Amino acid sequence: MGDVSQFLPPEISKSSAKQGCSLNSSNKKWKVQNWQEQRKLKRAWTQMDEDRQTMENLASAIPESNIGFKLLKQMGYTPGSTLGKEGGGRAEPVGLEIRRGRAGIGKEDPKVEKMKRERQTADKRKRTEEELIIDFGSRQKERWKGRRVIVNYRKAEDVLAQLENRDVEVEKKGDEDGENEEEEEEDIMEEDLTNVLLKLRNEFRYCLFCGCQYDTMEALLSDCPGINEDDH
Repeated sequence: MGDVSQFLPPEISKSSAKQGCSLNSSNKKWKVQNWQEQRKLKRAWTQMDEDRQTMENLASAIPESNIGFKLLKQMGYTPGSTLGKEGGGRAEPVGLEIRRGRAGIGKEDPKVEKMKRERQTADKRKRTEEELIIDFGSRQKERWKGRRVIVNYRKAEDVLAQLENRDVEVEKKGDEDGENEEEEEEDIMEEDLTNVLLKLRNEFRYCLFCGCQYDTMEALLSDCPGINEDDH
């Protein structure tokens, strides 16, 4: 059979020739890539076998038939004992780490370095969160303590006014309650509360947290656990 391309138009014959060339080049390129991948995979399997055999050999003890082992025994070495004149040396040889990366001595594998950086970042984030939680808890505790000081101060003032037969000042309620409360939180300190509590005890033998007035100072000192709320 003759060449059919001579009866085809020149445009079709040229395009078919180009397609044939492109198919051939792509097939060659695929074969090269496939061969390179197979070679790379084979090399990796070979290295894994070598590493496994090396680690197995390192894990096994030196046989007594070894020349070096015989020399050590002649020098006084006994299997299982440590090296050194005073017996303070190593009992086992230094471990070997097989490195297949291209990094130099002192350089970690890129994957190991990435994992280490991620672990450090996670640890740092965890420490930051723990510090924030502790800081938030301490601020909440201080705020609660400040409010307790205000509440106890108001109670102590009311009791002192009753014992002194003074008129108790009635608080005005309105839109400015929030602002007044914030101002009182800043004005009333723990020292102010302590002064009122001491005055109740010394002048009237009264303990706010016991909730009673003692007959004598001796009874107050013996029966009352202390001046502060935490003592009760």
